[in-house]
Amino acid sequence: MTLDGSFRGFEVALHDPGIAVVTMNEPDRLNGQTEPMKRDMTEWFLEAQMDNAIRVVVVTGSGRAFSAGDDMTGRRRNYEDKERLARSIRWDGSTPMGTYAGLRTVSQQLNLAVRHLDKLTIAAINGVAIQTGLSLALACDFRVAGPSARLGSATLRFALQPDEGGHALVVELIGLAKAIDFFMRKRILSASEAMEYGLVHEVVPDEKLMEHTMELARELAEGPQVAMRLLKRSLYNAAEMPLAQAFDDIAAKTGISDHHEDAREGVASFREKREPKFNGWLEGRE
Repeated sequence: MTLDGSFRGFEVALHDPGIAVVTMNEPDRLNGQTEPMKRDMTEWFLEAQMDNAIRVVVVTGSGRAFSAGDDMTGRRRNYEDKERLARSIRWDGSTPMGTYAGLRTVSQQLNLAVRHLDKLTIAAINGVAIQTGLSLALACDFRVAGPSARLGSATLRFALQPDEGGHALVVELIGLAKAIDFFMRKRILSASEAMEYGLVHEVVPDEKLMEHTMELARELAEGPQVAMRLLKRSLYNAAEMPLAQAFDDIAAKTGISDHHEDAREGVASFREKREPKFNGWLEGRE
């Protein structure tokens, strides 16, 4: 099975050099997320982790939304012509323990799969990114937004929780004080406000959003993949580890990257005053 194609609630296109564009493709529902979509997307990210053809993943939405969160319309989807990557799981949300188990098994697993991916990820945020849509964007490593973007949780409008893990992602990115203000006051931020808060890295014109995102993706995909993936993991680890453990963690990963062909190429290209040619191990040059 290839990792490009049309799945339940999203489609994937592969571009050189090793860029996968994951597009949520139900614009008439503002790309509202469903259990089958989350299950398939989680499985897709797990498989992408092990596929050397993929170096960078871009996540975006079709139409005027990145994702407006969980689909609350109750309308059935017709997924008969879509490829299925994972079996659906019955989720009994009518009981406390059923809700708890379902959240940990389905909703939260998608965001964890995105965050655990060693390859770098970019969210191209077009239009609204609310609740689970926001969390999916925040689970990515980079976030580029168009001026049309609106980012928020807004779960308290329904007396609900940011149960898919969005609370932790927001605290991680902007700190506790801003996170309390963001959630308790039910803020929906414009793209520029989100950048001021620290939730997005860049704001570019809507018509340039994907062009700019793909330029960033190509830049990242052409970098030394082994060193970048190890560094990504060490950076996230450092956000949670005591200082001494973080130092030890980067030392252990350096033991891998220093002895990789990319490091030898990097030193040689510097001495020879030329651009490095990394990733020979991925391109059959070794």
